[in-house]
Amino acid sequence: MRIISLNANGIRSAATKGVFDWLRTQNADVVCLQETKAQEAQLSDPMFRPDGHHSFYHDARSKKGYSGVAIYSKREPDAVLTSLGREDFDCEGRYIETRYGNLSVVSFYIPSGSSGDLRQGYKFGVMEWLLPILDEWLASGRDYVLCGDWNIVHTKNDIKNWSSNQKNSGCLPEERAWLDTLFQGRGWVDSFRALKPDAVEYTWWSNRGAARANNVGWRIDYQVVTPSLRAALRDCSIYRDQRFSDHAPYIVDYNVK
Repeated sequence: MRIISLNANGIRSAATKGVFDWLRTQNADVVCLQETKAQEAQLSDPMFRPDGHHSFYHDARSKKGYSGVAIYSKREPDAVLTSLGREDFDCEGRYIETRYGNLSVVSFYIPSGSSGDLRQGYKFGVMEWLLPILDEWLASGRDYVLCGDWNIVHTKNDIKNWSSNQKNSGCLPEERAWLDTLFQGRGWVDSFRALKPDAVEYTWWSNRGAARANNVGWRIDYQVVTPSLRAALRDCSIYRDQRFSDHAPYIVDYNVK
C-alpha cells in the first residue's frame, strides 16, 4: 500500500504545476491533501476526480480560499468522517478520515501559529484538545495512519536553522514537547524517523529568498502511525524533483494489502 501526503498550498495552483500528472505515475492507494484552498463546487474539472480514485473533500466553512483537506482513494472506503466535534476546528476544514476495515487514514492540517500570539494560542489549544482524541484512537485497536502538515518540527535534524528558530512557531519547545508526548510518551510512530533515523531531509521551504534552492527547510509533514503498523513500514521518500507547492510530497510504502 502506498500513501502520499501533500500540503498543496492551493489545489488549483498545484494542478497548474502538474501535480495530477505526477500522481498518475505514482500508483498511490491513498492520497491525502491539505490546504486545498477551494470549495468543492469550484473543482468541477475532471482532473480533481483522478481516474480510478474515489474523491472526498472537506472544505473550510469559515472562509473561502482557506485551509481544506481531501483524500483520494483507490478503494471505496467503508466510511468517511469529517468532524471531530469541535466547531471552530471542523469549520476550518482540517480533518478528514477514510476507513477500510480496521484501517483508518486521516488527512490532518494542524493550525499554524506564525501569524501572531492569538493564532499561536489557538494552536496550543488545538494540540491540547487533540491529545485525548489521539489517545482514544490509540486505544481503539484500529490501525491509524495520520497524514498531513502538522506545522511542527520535532528534532534538530528536522530543521536547517535550529538555534535561530527556537522562538518561532513550529519550533517552540512546547510544540516539540507535544510531539515527544505522542512519540515517546504515547507510542505513536513517526514513519520517517522509523525508516530513516538519522536522515536530514525537509518537506517545506519558505518562499522568501532562495530557501528551497539552498535547502533551508523544515520537516513538518508527517505520516504518523499506530505501533501496530510499525512493522508494516517498508520505505519512504520526499519528492523534490518537481515543485507543486512550498511543500514536497511525502510518500510511504506499507506492507499492507
